[in-house]
This record gives sequence, C-alpha cells and structure tokens, in this order.
Amino acid sequence: MSAAVEVPGHAEDLDELLRLVRRHGSPAEVLTWLGRRIGADVAWIGCGETIEVATAGFPRRLARELRDQVARLADGRLAAATTQAGELEVHLEAFGTREPRPVLMTVSASPLSRDAVTLASQAGGLVELLGRASESADSSRGYEHKARQMRFAVFTALLAGDVTMARRMTTGDVPPLLNAERVRVHLLHCPPGDRDQLTRTYLDSSGYHGPGLMVHCPAFKEQLICPIAEDPELGGRFRQGEVLRRLVQENPGYALGVSRPHPLAATAEAYGEAVHALAVARNSPDRLAAYRGRPSLAHVLPRRPAVAWAGAFLEPLHTVPKPTVDVIRMVVTFPRAAVARLLHLSRTTVTAHCRRAEEALGIDLGEVRTRATLDLALALTPLLPGPADTVQPVAPPLGELLCTAPATAWAEPFLRPLHDTQHRDLLLTVEAWIDANTDAQRTAARVGLSRNTVRAHLRAAERLLNRDLLTTGSGIHDLVHALRVAAAHRAHPTDESDHRARWSPSHAAS
Repeated sequence: MSAAVEVPGHAEDLDELLRLVRRHGSPAEVLTWLGRRIGADVAWIGCGETIEVATAGFPRRLARELRDQVARLADGRLAAATTQAGELEVHLEAFGTREPRPVLMTVSASPLSRDAVTLASQAGGLVELLGRASESADSSRGYEHKARQMRFAVFTALLAGDVTMARRMTTGDVPPLLNAERVRVHLLHCPPGDRDQLTRTYLDSSGYHGPGLMVHCPAFKEQLICPIAEDPELGGRFRQGEVLRRLVQENPGYALGVSRPHPLAATAEAYGEAVHALAVARNSPDRLAAYRGRPSLAHVLPRRPAVAWAGAFLEPLHTVPKPTVDVIRMVVTFPRAAVARLLHLSRTTVTAHCRRAEEALGIDLGEVRTRATLDLALALTPLLPGPADTVQPVAPPLGELLCTAPATAWAEPFLRPLHDTQHRDLLLTVEAWIDANTDAQRTAARVGLSRNTVRAHLRAAERLLNRDLLTTGSGIHDLVHALRVAAAHRAHPTDESDHRARWSPSHAAS
C-alpha cells in the first residue's frame, strides 16, 4: 500500500487535473493521476456496487467487506464516510443525485490530509461528469441509430412506390420530402467514415434533413443516398443539392450522381438513374454527373405481347413464397452479400431463396444473361393489363420481342457510342466480357489484354453508355439486352410495318 504523500498547492493540482480532462482523459487516467497525487489506491464503484475502474494496487476485497457502507452512500443515506479496515484508512464519498449514486473509495496506509480529501472529492466530481457525458453520448448515438433506421425505412417504402406507407412510418412527424410532388435522387460516393459525420452535420431536430433525406446505403458502405424534393417551396434555407455539389468540389475522394426529377412514387426509378450517373461521375474529371440515359428496354417493348411473355415466363413463381420473389427481385441487381445486408438476412437464407426460385423457373442465376432475362420479366410485371386489355395475345418468345422495331430503335442508339471507330476496342471488350459471364480474368484471356486493361475499358464504356457496369446489375442487363437485340436484328432483319401488324389489337383479339 502506498504511503501518504504531501499534496502540493491546491490550485496547481486542480489546474493539472483539469488539463488532464481537457486532453480527453478517461476515468481510469483520472484515478491513476489521483492515486499518485495523494499516495492512495482508488476505485470507482458504480451501479450494483461493482468496481468499474480502479488503480492497479487497489485491494478489491475491501469493496466486498465494506458493502454495507457503500450501500448507505449509494442510496443517499450518507454523503461521505471514513473508516478503518485493519491498518488501512478508507475514505468513501458519493457523487451525483441519481440513485444509486457512484462511490469513490480511497485506501491509504495513513489518514488523508484535508487537501488530499478535497482533491479526491474534486477528482470524483469530474469522473462523475465524465460518466454523465458518456451516457449522454451513448443516448445521442442511440437516437442517431434509430433516426438512421427510420430514414432507411422511409426510403425503402418509397422504393416500393408506397408513399402512404412512408408517411405512416414517420408517426405524424412527416418530413418535407414526403409532401413533394417530385424527387431527384442524389447518390454520393464518399469514404465510409464520412457518412456518419455528414448525416449528423445536416440533421434537423426531427431526425431528417430538411427537404431531403440522407440514407446510409447498407449494400455499399461508401454510398450515401440522398432523395431531395424538387419543389423549390420546400427548399428552405438548406439547399441539400448545392451542399452535395460543394462537398464534391472540396473533397477529391467524393463523387456525385444525380437522377432526373421523378414523381415521388417513382423513387426507385430515380435511384436507378442515380446509380448509373454515379458510375459516369466516378470516371469524369469533375466527379459529378447527371443522368442522361435513355429509357430501359421494358418501357419500349410492345406492351401487350411483352407483358404476355413476362407473365408466361414468371408463372412458375406463383408456387413459391412471396419473400422468395422479393429476394430475387434484388438478387438480379445487387450481389447476394449486399442483398443480405439490405434485407437483414443471412447469406445462407438469401442463397436458399435463390435456389428455390431457380428450381421453380428451371434457370441458373449464376448466368448473367439469365439474370438479365429475369430482370426484364420482373420489370414488366407492374405493367398489368388495363381495362381495355381483356383479351391477351399469345405469349411470344423473347427472341421475337427483341426483333421488333421498338427494340431495335432502343438498342441502336444505346450501342452507338461503342460503334465509333475510336471505341471499337471497347465494344470488343464488353462483348467478350458478357460472353465470359462478366469474369474480368476470362475476358482478359479472350481478348489478349491484361485484367487491369479490361477494367479500364469497362470504366470507359460506363462513361460512354451512361450505365453502371461494375457495381450493380442494372446497367449490365441493359448492355446484355442491347447486344441481344443487335444480334437478333442482324440475324432476322424485319420490316417495322410487319411488327406493327403482328401485334395490333385486332390481331391479338383474333
């Protein structure tokens, strides 16, 4: 046991103690400093009369032997007490107003001086304040975590097109975004560690971000999803779009992809555009890009025969549980590990859902062309027949749909940038990449290039096609469809008028 030492001037001790705390000293460091200063061993006894922090030589048995005295201080019956434990002098003092109160216990070979007792009391007060600050920080982090979960839930409802559900989730504290008619999604690429700081910096008192949301992407930890109201009246003083653009200008590691404005119920389409725009932005000098792409193939195919094909292709899924369909809708676009994080499922569970869907449809989801076909069919399923479409055409094969004039008119300008003589090598690379099931190493062997060169070609193709090819599957699917349409058109050139006649309402009705 340390012998008592002479304590220097009180003011000097207090200044030194405060400097230690200002340097973010922990309770353990404060007690170690106090023990050296007053020549005692020290312990901080918290809730449940357990020792939370103690100096190395503190005799822990004393805390058990003096349990009754500690309890009287903890429940407010005493403020301080001094007692003997054999040859040891024990001083106890309680702190704070909430019961049970923490207790500082000092143990020394001889009685503490008045100055030493005062210094111990002041150190104990600072340790109690550090504890309250830590509790406050924990509470704040808990609030931020819950607010982050709420923002993600609201965004998930918007992705499903259910604006009413999104509003209900907010329990009456509706963010301005949900009062907007149109939304533009901004997708910010930044270091993962910056996401918390950014969301905290621009957080308002309700846990939202003015006329927009900042949502942590659970699939890609370097992405912050920011749907922003397009309505100028909802902008207020916080122009989130301007803030994001300034962040990109000021931080070389940032990039921003921006969608076109869409109705709030079409947030999913806006998000898809932002994904493609971000791919372009990351390959651009200013790291900023707005979506300029064309509609997807699902929006241009002849409606009635396309829906008939999709319904026939997906009919076997009627036998599988709905959660399986929900999972594969995401698996065709995102890696399975990302889907597991998005849906809070294990990777094993995601794999089981995929296997169930594969068995029902008789397909292999490991094949990129198969995923593209399934994605197209799933994209067409919301296009349900209207009241006038009571008579449905016979479902055509997909190859016949890809030979239609609208499909050709869609694919030709999509691939045009790669047909430029300056970029023919890019076209050869992306064709080989699809043939190699998007395996860069196999592609490199096919075209006689290094793997790094293949990836450089793909990044250049992303910029020219205005599609994401290396992060999610949606851009790859468009590329697969465009190459298929081009191949089908070369193999079966068909007059446009023939297709109009083939899929006219009168033909379908007959």
